[in-house]
Order: sequence, then C-alpha cells, then structure tokens
Amino acid sequence: QVQLVESGGGLVQAGGSLRLSCAASGRTSNIYNMAWFRQTPGKEREFVAAINWSGASTNYADSVKGRFTISRDNAKNTMYLRMNSLKPEDTAVYYCAAGSRWSRDTNDYTYWGQGTQVTVSS
Repeated sequence: QVQLVESGGGLVQAGGSLRLSCAASGRTSNIYNMAWFRQTPGKEREFVAAINWSGASTNYADSVKGRFTISRDNAKNTMYLRMNSLKPEDTAVYYCAAGSRWSRDTNDYTYWGQGTQVTVSS
C-alpha cells in the first residue's frame, strides 16, 4: 500500500503561482510512476502531468504545457507541481496518483490522494 497526501492548494489571483506537494509513504513509493490530475464538479477527472519513477521523463497536458512543471524528490518521497501563470480555468481539485504504468489514463493509477483545492480568481 502507498499513501498519498497532497498539500499546497489555495486561493490565488490570475497570473499568480502555487506549488503543490504530494507526500508518499508506505511500500517503496519511489518505484512508482506518478501524476497529477484535476477535477471540477460535473466533469471527469483530467490529466495534468506525469513523471516517471526516476524523474527523467515528464509529460504534460497541452492546457498546462509551458506553465506547469512536475518534479519529484525520491529521497523525500515527494512529488511537486509548480503552477505559474495560473488562469481561472485552472480552478479544480488537484489529485496526485501513483501507479506502475506511466500514462495519462486514470485507470493506470492504483493509489490516489484525497485532493487539494486550487481556486484562481479573475
């Protein structure tokens, strides 16, 4: 089992920045590929960014490419999402996930955090 806990969400004005963290604990969490997803009410959870187990490879949704940066520190068992130039449409609950496959598909991720709210005001 792997436990994931997100933090760092909050309210920010458009154009501002936030950094989300995802602390992992449990069974060898640093061998898993990890990702960030987000969800707004009434919509499906959507892919934001993914990083492979070593941190050497990353992948981003087109909507956040160039503004968001995913990273991980395996020594600290923590993944991050640096979000710059935030837009009101980035408002969502952000979830971190861990799984054995590196993909954009929610079905490929076994472990999920509880989510952290990000609200961007215009």
